[in-house]
Amino acid sequence: MLAAQSGVSRSQVAGWIAGGHVQVGGAVLLKPGHKLRGGETLLVTPPPVREAAVLPETVPLDVLYEDEHLVAINKPPGMVTHPAPGVSSGTLVNALLGRMSLPEQQDFDGPEGYRPGIVHRLDKDTSGVIVVAKTVAAHASLAAAFKDRETRKTYLAIAAGQWRADHPAAVDVPIGRHPVQRQRMTVGGAQAREAQTLFTPLAAHPDGHGRTLALVRAQPRTGRTHQLRVHLGHLGSPILGDAVYGRESAVMPRQALHAHFLSVPHPVSGEALRLHAPVPDDLLDAWVTLGGELPTTLEQAPQD
Repeated sequence: MLAAQSGVSRSQVAGWIAGGHVQVGGAVLLKPGHKLRGGETLLVTPPPVREAAVLPETVPLDVLYEDEHLVAINKPPGMVTHPAPGVSSGTLVNALLGRMSLPEQQDFDGPEGYRPGIVHRLDKDTSGVIVVAKTVAAHASLAAAFKDRETRKTYLAIAAGQWRADHPAAVDVPIGRHPVQRQRMTVGGAQAREAQTLFTPLAAHPDGHGRTLALVRAQPRTGRTHQLRVHLGHLGSPILGDAVYGRESAVMPRQALHAHFLSVPHPVSGEALRLHAPVPDDLLDAWVTLGGELPTTLEQAPQD
């Protein structure tokens, strides 16, 4: 009830209670699950807002959609989504703080834990659509939508393997942390969780070395870390330029992976918000340089 009345998250209210900042009838509330009988007086003295330790920065952003509840950005490759160990500048969060206010965040430990408004993320070298909440309520609603699989995500990748145009490949294998290389994920691995992706090649042609290059549409059903990169590697078809799960490429200096479309329920109206980030020039140029032809339907949204 207190979370609904105050407009902050339940975890933040729980933190207030744990810190002795909530009183009921003059007595400090000790348990978040305390049931009110009616008629009690609640006194809340929120702790001071913590210094974020992440500075706003003036960085140009390609805004795809914005209202008072959320903003959708076409993230460029090379930009980290939020501060991480050793990275406290140049992130999407820095850039957003330079142009708008984001939801207050109390429960963070150092700059790398400061992720206001972030409900999902893209890898540093993955470009494309990312949505960020601008209010506490919008953050809770969007986070629930991603958790409950009410979103539809579509990516585009260049991959080399054994592909046939318009011949989908469904992958349903769990993903966990690599047992030795802790920065990597792997099929199986530690604390593996279910992971499902549908891959559909939109165009394909031989690479001259017994394999087939393909422009692949990837539609993940789950949202595991590095899921598309791991699943394509599992198929023996790593993403072009992915030095972690494949190998570097002379024609693509980063992994050829782009978050192309995202459909997500609007946090207030509930209507599907369909977002689209056009395929970037570096990915298109790499495909053409490799001898591929661009399908005329490339920028058409997939069927829901």
